[in-house]
Amino acid sequence: MDFDNFLQFTPKILNVGLPATIAHAKMTPSNRMDLLKKLNPNNVNPKKAAVMMLFYPKNNQTHLVLILRNSYKGVHSSQIAFPGGKPELIDVDLKETALRETHEEIGILPNKIEVIRSFTEVYIPPSNYMVQPYLGISREELNFVRQEEEVAGIIELPLVDFLDERIIQNKKMNTSYASNFEVPGFLVKEHFVWGATAMMLSELKETLKIVL
Repeated sequence: MDFDNFLQFTPKILNVGLPATIAHAKMTPSNRMDLLKKLNPNNVNPKKAAVMMLFYPKNNQTHLVLILRNSYKGVHSSQIAFPGGKPELIDVDLKETALRETHEEIGILPNKIEVIRSFTEVYIPPSNYMVQPYLGISREELNFVRQEEEVAGIIELPLVDFLDERIIQNKKMNTSYASNFEVPGFLVKEHFVWGATAMMLSELKETLKIVL
């Protein structure tokens, strides 16, 4: 989609009701859904984190940026994610966390990003994190500089591909809580995006379908 055309719809995103649970459920494996129904995150004192869902123009076409995390000893090793992370003492709020982490991980200064709104929190049981997503836009083409210690690669997803229903697929996987079961997700180029990031993508996709 032409970026100038996309910008005309951003005020509607600010006011639309979020699909929240309905959108998240589309990307939640059945066994994790059972787990979430039994679990009240407020009783497990989850850690906080924030991520940035950032749209920007590339050759005047609207794109969304994702990152490939480096391999490390942790449950989110080598996964596709949005730039983001844990709050630090210097952060006034989680929005500032998302902006700071986006700068640290992919080199985009906070003053280059206009934060449109927050989206629905997503709880991640394996790591006990409650993640707050924010939708942001940059009105100019971006030059990404990845943080090599944490980011293995940067993925630029055209909006037209994101809105294509064929991007949603299922895959048999092994995870930290089950083996060889079918997981819904997004096929982004050669990468399969599932779990919490897929849930955020699902809410973002369903919201855009309402306003575009």
